Amino acid sequence: MNHLPEPTPRPATVTRSGPLTWVQQWHWFERTIPSPRRVNPTPLADHCHVPPQATVADVHRALASLTARHEALRTTVDPIRPVQHVHREGWAPLPADLVDVPAVDADTVAAATAELAARPIDPERDPPWLARVLLEAGRPRAVLLAAHHVMIDGWGLAVLIDQLHDELSGADTSAQASTHPLDMVAAQPLERARAAEREWLTRLADNPTGVLAPFGGSGDGTGRHRLQYRSVDAHDDLDRVARRYRVSPEAVVLAALAHEVVTRTGEHRFLASVVVSNRTRAALRHSIGVRALTVPVQIDLRPGAAFGEVVASVAAASAAAYRHGQYRPAELVAAQARMDRRRGVVTVPSIEYNCYSWPRDHLVPAPDTPSNGPATWISSAPDEPCETLYVDLGRDIGGVTLDVTVGDHLLDAAQAQALPVRLCRLLRALADGATCPVPAHPLAPAASGWWRAPEGWVCLAKVEDVLRGHPGVLDATVTPGGNAAGEGKEPHLVARARTAPEVTPGDLHRHVLDHLGEVPGLVAPGRYVLSPAAPGSGGPSGRSRTATVGTGTPRVPTRPPVTGAERALAAAVAAVGPGGPPVGSFGSPDAVDMNRCLADHGVTLVAVPRLLTLLHRFGFTGIASDELAGTASLGHLAAALEPLPPRAPCGGETTP
Repeated sequence: MNHLPEPTPRPATVTRSGPLTWVQQWHWFERTIPSPRRVNPTPLADHCHVPPQATVADVHRALASLTARHEALRTTVDPIRPVQHVHREGWAPLPADLVDVPAVDADTVAAATAELAARPIDPERDPPWLARVLLEAGRPRAVLLAAHHVMIDGWGLAVLIDQLHDELSGADTSAQASTHPLDMVAAQPLERARAAEREWLTRLADNPTGVLAPFGGSGDGTGRHRLQYRSVDAHDDLDRVARRYRVSPEAVVLAALAHEVVTRTGEHRFLASVVVSNRTRAALRHSIGVRALTVPVQIDLRPGAAFGEVVASVAAASAAAYRHGQYRPAELVAAQARMDRRRGVVTVPSIEYNCYSWPRDHLVPAPDTPSNGPATWISSAPDEPCETLYVDLGRDIGGVTLDVTVGDHLLDAAQAQALPVRLCRLLRALADGATCPVPAHPLAPAASGWWRAPEGWVCLAKVEDVLRGHPGVLDATVTPGGNAAGEGKEPHLVARARTAPEVTPGDLHRHVLDHLGEVPGLVAPGRYVLSPAAPGSGGPSGRSRTATVGTGTPRVPTRPPVTGAERALAAAVAAVGPGGPPVGSFGSPDAVDMNRCLADHGVTLVAVPRLLTLLHRFGFTGIASDELAGTASLGHLAAALEPLPPRAPCGGETTP
């Protein structure tokens, strides 16, 4: 049972193969996350208009020329190993089709592009892109392109669109050499990446969590809101502010977001997660491969500072984060999961910020919505709330577009819709000369039941609910301790629980740790005051005795796998664990500690597809890949495993 899946055989069309770059590895893993749980759109999509003189044959020739020039357009990836394969020219038909439309206007193009983006792309077997030619009265008027993020990023898609338009216009593009990600693998400096990883983790550890949670949203929010807001006026306002402070428009919007968070929450120090493309060298400017990466930007603002100081601080922090250049996402996420579980705090950036040029499949314009005026589309999903405020900026000749995705426990529907309106009003005030100083205090007080722990904001009621969910816990209350309680000690949480005699502090500590990534606003208590029901006391209503555990974090004991599901998961972990572990660590499934998370066992994101394949082979399903990347223990994950349904043999009868 403890063995790896067989490697996928290489097709005869492959000309060269090699590992995915570090940046590609994240998107390769991301493709395994169930689509309803993803925040980032995959595939990406964009379009260009066809010059009047071009024909359908010209479009096909241009697409064939680009396919010959860019190896990324004919690259596939291995399904269970972080490997990519470049195929020879002509290995597959051009993935392009023709669609007749009554008129190629802005609304038609936007809707058609969003529709193409919703079509799945299989990067393991097919070209990692799709094309659709819109015909009006038999003439090509627009070409839509969609690309899988594992091979082409948003910046790369914009490069590809520009080159397609140049080809159709008859421009000479022969000198535009392209660099494939395989050519960059050898240039990945490992020591620099390790240094960047250490700083990345330090920044995460030193920032408060749950920054937005106590200051808005729905107390019982379990969904998310998605909306798009477009402002024509904000286009000129943004340019005026950028020129005034001598920064990019993108930096201005990030600074405006930081100003908004401080105004709402009063937190002057938090993290923003920002996407940047490292295409600074001339050799990379014509490359469509994946170069964009996400960097943590430390927002640290002074109360009373004018917006000029805010934008300068944000721009400097962004530049410092960008200088690291390359990270190891597969290792980074595992390192963060280990750190979060041991600290008892899940670190989540307050803002995820990106700049894009593609529409989203969930933002298809309504039939009567004008394409050049203010518009908001909002939808809410009943599950999977996101822990971060996601804001994407789009700019074109006509206006500024802001896409917002946010959990309704952070911002309710009205607050989500008001956010981009306030940002555009802030840009207008700044463009008119206002200084807009940073407020020293929040716009609204924190909601009842929230407490500012040293690590961040924690919801006491949610911690109590999680404790009560442990078998054998009859009741639980959580209160602040230390300075908050007038004790003159380091602030901490005190949990008092009436339990059955067999429940230990370690049991409760592990239980809380297992729910860190599942329950927003949860911080693991550092002290437990347990009141087990005394033997013979008659249960919850009887007398109780009190046992106190010190402020140190209770040690969670080692536990081998017990059930069939746990043994299957342990066997898969043992099989995909890193090579050369300490003696006894991964020798057999029994040596795998089920009280530790996957990252504690040295398993990173690149091994998750193999692990899921093994679980399926062992007859189990029910765990999503992003759950494996979190802080939950293996025992907690194994409890969610389900046996695969029996296969129906020939004749349609199910097996007994």
